[in-house]
Amino acid sequence: MTTSTSANPPDTLRIAVAQLNPTVGDVAGNLAKAREAREDARRHGAEIVLLTELFIAGYPPEDLVLKPAFLKACARAVEALAADTADGGPAVIIGYPRIEAEKRYNSVAVLDGGKIIATRDKVDLPNYGEFDEKRVFDIGEMPGPVALRGVRLGIPVCEDIWGDLGVCETLAESGAEILLVPNGSPYYRGKVDIRQQVVLRQVIESGLPMIFANQMGGQDELVFDGASFAMNADKSLAFQMSQFEDQVSVSTWKRGADGGWVCANGPMSVIPEREEADYRACMLGLRDYVNKNGFRNVVLGLSGGIDSAICAALAVDALGEERLRAVMLPYRYTSESSITDAEACARALGCRYDTVAIEDPVQGFLSTLGDMFEGTDEGITEENLQSRARGVILMAISNKFGSMVVTTGNKSEMSVGYATLYGDMNGGFNPIKDLYKLQVYALARWRNAHVPPGALGPSGEVIPVNIIDKAPSAELRPDQTDQDSLPPYEALDDILECLVEHEMAVEDIVARGHDLATVHRIEHLLYIAEYKRRQSAPGVKITRKNFGRDRRYPITNRFRDRD
Repeated sequence: MTTSTSANPPDTLRIAVAQLNPTVGDVAGNLAKAREAREDARRHGAEIVLLTELFIAGYPPEDLVLKPAFLKACARAVEALAADTADGGPAVIIGYPRIEAEKRYNSVAVLDGGKIIATRDKVDLPNYGEFDEKRVFDIGEMPGPVALRGVRLGIPVCEDIWGDLGVCETLAESGAEILLVPNGSPYYRGKVDIRQQVVLRQVIESGLPMIFANQMGGQDELVFDGASFAMNADKSLAFQMSQFEDQVSVSTWKRGADGGWVCANGPMSVIPEREEADYRACMLGLRDYVNKNGFRNVVLGLSGGIDSAICAALAVDALGEERLRAVMLPYRYTSESSITDAEACARALGCRYDTVAIEDPVQGFLSTLGDMFEGTDEGITEENLQSRARGVILMAISNKFGSMVVTTGNKSEMSVGYATLYGDMNGGFNPIKDLYKLQVYALARWRNAHVPPGALGPSGEVIPVNIIDKAPSAELRPDQTDQDSLPPYEALDDILECLVEHEMAVEDIVARGHDLATVHRIEHLLYIAEYKRRQSAPGVKITRKNFGRDRRYPITNRFRDRD
């Protein structure tokens, strides 16, 4: 392979996109992944390897960027990777946090010929939703193109193509021929279509083809889904990489008669439909949270209900049957059908299944509190003792065997506070935290009919149909169902989505056909449960507005929409 000069520009360019799964803070591990990707790209004849935003640090590094030692480690790793390029193999474009004159930048380094030949800094720093980059980074200068292998490349960084600062247009006016964009764009439902619309707008405005390289993997609440792609200058899809999979793919670009570049060939993967995408996001988020944080295995309470059943399926699919311990924790109100259903679910998944009755600990609590509670009516307090006894037992198993507790509350419950602090909210991670109840049911039905790529669990019906068909219940008192105190989930989930995702006014929600008093009650429950959500385990972001990073409401809050 020879390096072209501007006097003899190439007519063909092979560009590898590496959508990989870095770990925040694992600088040495991320460097190793970058080197492996470069070798893979070399074997396939690539001349340039494009990695993703802040790859060497892992994304998002958040306040790690404030540590000088961390920045030095990242710089040394980039310099080591630059030295590798002295071998005449592919050039590398890689993201890293850069410090200069006491300013910190979200940067990319261009590596070739054994050195860093250029750096470019992110101009448009996002400060919304899950992003808080203005907290830790300084704004970069408007970039110009980088001459690499005889081609003038524009390298805007992620938000630089999402905002309206004109970064792509400036690069085009400065002579860029192709736009290569490293991204850290996390998943939410429908995000692939939104990215393509963003790229389409920039392609139209700049008149240049664009390669969108996106990170893959889970990082705390965020899941990065890959799905890297490119768009030709004529607005056609040039290539599409897979979603939720590590991948290094090479595309071939040819210079046309007009001097512009067109993708001659590249991968064309199919993007999953909604339920599959959501399920795979939950599975990937759980897998990476457990593995990246060093947990050997997980434990959860398997109640015979839909939420714990789908969490069990996700755990087996993500980690394997040998790494899940499911525990049935029955009390006097636990129905025989729930015991039967839980056992059937565990058997279908092939995981370990234990039974630990909670009658003795609950009665112990009631006896201990007997004098204090004398003369009062039984109610929610006594019901919550059941949940808290279960939580204590699961945490004891966690402590004894080093298993992370998977908590199983869905977004509908978390919204209205129908979860018990220090009880069923106990746990290290919640894979369905951002799924409303009806979405949980939809994913359960989907999983019974499909095995997602990369899943370690079995095919066939892994969630017994009886769990899906029966009325949901916490079973904390005789004949209890969720709809004793909540509207049907068809109504509840719609009201919640209006309030949480869309911030709609009460009158507009009522106009959709909902009862005014019900909407007021759900709004009130949503607000007063904020203190519980602040103490809940992290969980996979699936919607555009999850609880936590995306929705930062005050705990002390007397506002109610009564106009």
